[in-house]
Amino acid sequence: MKVQGIIKARSGATMILQTSETPEVTVILKDTTEVGQVQGALKVRRKEMSAAALIPGLPVQVEGMYDADKKLVASSVKFKGDDLKQAQAIQAGLHETQAQSQQNKAELEKQNAALQEQKAAIDAATARFGQLDDYYILDEVTVLFANGKTAIDGKYKPQLLALAEKAQKVKGYMIQVKGYASASGSVAVNQKLSEDRANNVVNLLLQQGHIPLVNMLAPGAMGESRQVETDKKVEAEAQNRRVVVRVLQNKGIAGI
Repeated sequence: MKVQGIIKARSGATMILQTSETPEVTVILKDTTEVGQVQGALKVRRKEMSAAALIPGLPVQVEGMYDADKKLVASSVKFKGDDLKQAQAIQAGLHETQAQSQQNKAELEKQNAALQEQKAAIDAATARFGQLDDYYILDEVTVLFANGKTAIDGKYKPQLLALAEKAQKVKGYMIQVKGYASASGSVAVNQKLSEDRANNVVNLLLQQGHIPLVNMLAPGAMGESRQVETDKKVEAEAQNRRVVVRVLQNKGIAGI
């Protein structure tokens, strides 16, 4: 059998040929297969070549016999020298294109990885900014007051100043001050007492603790809300006349 076609693919001793009649003809190369390049004006001279010359894109003429699996076992393969040069040029171009394609693919994968990292960073930042109302409590001091009084007992000043010093070592800290009053007396008076107590503590932190105003949350006057319950009324009232000072750190800031 003689078959003419273009080498479509080659893998070891197996060669796929595309002919005008059949899209794929499987050709088997043997050690005894003669590979030659026809030369001269009349193409009658033959130059023996290695099977390595049989590359995709090369037009060839194959002689041989079909085996039981309908594969053409080649006894000889011939091709023209000009055709080999053209096929080699095509292969060189394909190699360069494939190399560029691989480089482009690697660059694309690198860019995708960078985009994924950026997306992850944006998602993380979004999550942090979504926690602006959520704080970690890093320190807390409770200041108790005498009945009807708003002045800070001297024993609490070292505690408040220590809290202020500690706070200023925390990134993005905020100071929260909330004043409370016992339920004894009128609601209006107790509301005013809680406000004055909170303001006095704030002033101490600003003036003596050197806390910047921007790091202070607006003081809260809680009045009679959140009463401490105990079995002893006198003890309960003493604990309710209080100001609670907290050092807070935003969870979003803490996550940066």
